[in-house]
Amino acid sequence: MKANQWKEYFIFTKKERIGIITMLIILTGIWFLPAAFSPNDQTDIQNLEAFKARIAALQVKDTVAELNANDAYVERGNTIAVSLFYFDPNTLPASGWKKLGLQEKTIATITNYLDKGGKFRKPEELSKIYGLRKTDYERLAPYVKIEGIYHREGKLPVEMPVQHEQKHIKAIDINKADTIMFIALPGIGSKLANRIINFRQKLGGFYSVDQVAEVYGLPDSTFQKIRTKLVCDSKDIHRININAATLDELKVHPYIKYQVANAVIQYRNQHGNYTSVEAIKQVQAVTDEIFKKIEPYITVH
Repeated sequence: MKANQWKEYFIFTKKERIGIITMLIILTGIWFLPAAFSPNDQTDIQNLEAFKARIAALQVKDTVAELNANDAYVERGNTIAVSLFYFDPNTLPASGWKKLGLQEKTIATITNYLDKGGKFRKPEELSKIYGLRKTDYERLAPYVKIEGIYHREGKLPVEMPVQHEQKHIKAIDINKADTIMFIALPGIGSKLANRIINFRQKLGGFYSVDQVAEVYGLPDSTFQKIRTKLVCDSKDIHRININAATLDELKVHPYIKYQVANAVIQYRNQHGNYTSVEAIKQVQAVTDEIFKKIEPYITVH
């Protein structure tokens, strides 16, 4: 190739030279652009320190909130400091429960439980108190020391004999007792106490102590233990007027199923009002067993 031909490759027109220069300027700008917009090291450090400070502040705020929840409670708008100390739940006065941080309603429940003859035999029984939050129980349990018998380590009391405790429990009327009075009985927790009362309300009241054994979830062994501590005054039992009751009113009773209730209504519609409670036995669906169970709950007036 001749020299003149090589020369032609390196000769540019004016427009070509301007384009090349422009391209070089753009490439140079792109090369230095990140450095121009990125923060310097000092700014990075400042931003990082500010971020750490913000996280620390949030952690402190959460910690303070947690401490306030565990170590203080509000009474009439005032925050009262809470202290933890070893205590016997059977002898601790209301002021002591207040220092431990319990709410007024919970303190009243415990006081009523003790006044009705209830007694704590082991720390775990404290968790059965209605309204006592799980967090409060877990916070107080390590500090419970019941006067009497203790483990060899001296940390937690052992359970007192049930027979010894039963001597101090007064007999209760199953138609008037509240949950606290039922919980005072051996083997009865808050769930069983509520079930007994709910069953009593659906029945319209108990007419026999033996009916308590029908409560769902109540072991027969437990019922036999508490049976001697139960009495029944049935004079205020709610009775259903079978001459005026509707199908819905009859079928909600635990002892009257839908088929029986419907048969009672149909017989009344066909033959008129019942002249006596015994007259309901004329309904084929009402067997002698059913009549024996529902007789205390029905009337013709």
